[in-house]
Amino acid sequence: MPEIAEPRLFTLSESHELAASIAASAALRLAQLEERRFEGGEFKLRPLESVRDRATFVVESLAGDAAVPTAERLVRLLFLVSCLKDGGATRRVALVPYLAYARKERRTQLRDPVNTRYVAQLLEAAGVDRLIALDVHNPAALDNSFRIPVDHLSALPMMADHFSRQLTAGRPLTVLSPDVGGIKRAQLFRELLQRRLDREVEMAFIEKRRALDVVETGALAGDVSHRDVIVIDDLCASGGTLIRAAELCRRSGAAAVHAAVTHGPLASGIAALLSAGSLTSVVVTDSVGPGPAAVRASGKGTPLSVLGVGPLFGQALRRMLDGRPLAPLLEDWPV
Repeated sequence: MPEIAEPRLFTLSESHELAASIAASAALRLAQLEERRFEGGEFKLRPLESVRDRATFVVESLAGDAAVPTAERLVRLLFLVSCLKDGGATRRVALVPYLAYARKERRTQLRDPVNTRYVAQLLEAAGVDRLIALDVHNPAALDNSFRIPVDHLSALPMMADHFSRQLTAGRPLTVLSPDVGGIKRAQLFRELLQRRLDREVEMAFIEKRRALDVVETGALAGDVSHRDVIVIDDLCASGGTLIRAAELCRRSGAAAVHAAVTHGPLASGIAALLSAGSLTSVVVTDSVGPGPAAVRASGKGTPLSVLGVGPLFGQALRRMLDGRPLAPLLEDWPV
């Protein structure tokens, strides 16, 4: 059922630019929030508008920077949600374009932490009763970690729309996963792109091995020779995985290699991609904030396209308020 009282959409200051885009797309306004900082790093967050008996939404991307580290962003999100709960908000939905700590979602060594589950417990304890996230590292692991409803949005449809307008006409095309773990993601992207282009798109992947935190690139499975290749991944931190994949594709005869990645939590990783001579273009979203656009402003290296996810989250929010399903957002863009 649609919400009766006007919902409140809040954002922490570090995510304001992205939240403004979400608000505009959802036909909402950003609610006022008092933010104060004290000596020693402590802070105060106080809604300046009543939230009693209202649905509330909080936007916060958890990709840290020098000004506001990841852990502090998470704590600020937890404190604000708890404050909204104390203020009588009937619903508390967290819109988290980049969910930090999601890469450590299972134990691979003795006494390993399961950080995804710990974050889930913290959010639930603070009072979050629904989470909307974007291209999490392992959606199945996230579902298993949370007891509250989780909606997974994806940038793959908008990336498919982008490439359907940018690729060289008629040249054979391959979608490549830089590791075995990303094959499902690459397959979904391949299907979206194939429907848009109305022609066959091949699949390929690279075997990646990790020993003592050293990554080794193995064999390439699939045909990339004389083809446009799109290397698709959810995350670029250092850029090393995508660069090694592009170099292997070039050595295997690829005509062009494009990198498409949802999250670039470290600007240094995007900068590394742009300086890699093996890449034809780089596509990333603004899920972490304005960082990728700032890299693009340098005007150096490989062409960079930054796709805005504000309209995607805005449409998801509007659909939720109107009682409509979010599924169409996973199948096509624009809807």
